[in-house]
Amino acid sequence: MKVLKFGGTSVGSAERMKAVADLINDGSPKIVVLSAMSGTTNQLVQIAETLYQNANQEANALIDALHDKYKQVVAELYATDKKKKEALELISIHFDHIRSFTLDLFTIYEERAVLAQGELLSTALFQFFLEEQGIASVLLPALNFMKIDENEEPDNAYISKNLKLELEKHPGVNLFITQGYICRNAFGEVDNLKRGGSDYSASLIGAAADASEIQIWTDIDGMHNNDPRVVKNTFPIAELSFDEAAELAYFGAKILHPSSVLPAKQKNIPVRLLNTMQPQAHGTTISSQTGQGGIKAVAAKDGITAIKIKSGRMLLAYGFLRSVFEVFERYKTPIDMITTSEVAVSLTIDNPKFLTEITRELQEYGQVEVDQDQSIICVVGDFIAERSGSGLKIFEALKDIPLRMISYGGSKNNISLLINTTDKERSLIQLNEGIFERNNHNA
Repeated sequence: MKVLKFGGTSVGSAERMKAVADLINDGSPKIVVLSAMSGTTNQLVQIAETLYQNANQEANALIDALHDKYKQVVAELYATDKKKKEALELISIHFDHIRSFTLDLFTIYEERAVLAQGELLSTALFQFFLEEQGIASVLLPALNFMKIDENEEPDNAYISKNLKLELEKHPGVNLFITQGYICRNAFGEVDNLKRGGSDYSASLIGAAADASEIQIWTDIDGMHNNDPRVVKNTFPIAELSFDEAAELAYFGAKILHPSSVLPAKQKNIPVRLLNTMQPQAHGTTISSQTGQGGIKAVAAKDGITAIKIKSGRMLLAYGFLRSVFEVFERYKTPIDMITTSEVAVSLTIDNPKFLTEITRELQEYGQVEVDQDQSIICVVGDFIAERSGSGLKIFEALKDIPLRMISYGGSKNNISLLINTTDKERSLIQLNEGIFERNNHNA
């Protein structure tokens, strides 16, 4: 059994849905996880925002516009009048459900129900298309087996037990379609896995089903060695270890959400990143094998805030760092990077929601300096395999870039550098020239 996830652009039109149907129709056992059609979730978020503001007339206009878009998809996707009629009736039910929220108080619970409609629509329309094509398949409702606990973490035991129960209802079936992103929470309410949720769904489902492989299909041919939006002539990386992929995903590689690596790693299930536009391309394979050593890729993460706490009391004082970390723990704010000296500690966060409160509490321990508009440049590879020369290449490439912080040694797979965001694009380009183009020239 394989698990295949297709993102929003992969099912973003009738044409793309037909291409996905061709890709999966080979008779081998698989569970196909679908995102909402591209643009849908953003439009549903916009609808929810207007409903919060009680702007019901504006909300209805947005709902009508999205409904019209889906009517057009139905017209293009199906060949028979019978299926077109069924599909139009189905989407009308979903949009009537969304419109019902204009009639009463709108809360976070209603918002989650609205946001779930994108995946429910894409999977239902896709299942109808498979039926029209005579392709044997079953639509598995993710809300029957996907669940998060009271800490908003996946309830893995529940997911595994209930997914198997759902699969056992359909002996002899090889093709299953289900929704990414959506789930139920500990109270049984409709909820979601937050950002990157469809990738996470695929990995959790793959782990629960003991899949032989998890495939993440997008519109890019694998994880690239640098940001293709900034740097010319980037290339896909053939092989990455789970740890290398997690570092790249966390520090800015948009093709894969960082949460989606862990369930696959725990079950040692290979993850392949593939391109629906170029299905024959090799893409990137993520597994317990690291492949060739040395520097593999560079990624950048924006929106970083650097905080420096300077205190004479830190000198030889045990418990100081614990006190500092407890401040961030109280506000549930993760720390990305940290460096220390005898009299100061510098660290970074990517969520400034409680920055004012955190700064106020930290001032009890010393002088606090805050720098916003920072970026973390993450250089990833197997630096144990290449025991010398990596640092020299990196710092030579960035010799004219002011470095705010450096983190090296906490992981064998990552060297992190904090810079001003205004220097990010120049840094990525210079790293590409100094590491990858030089390597290609030497080869």
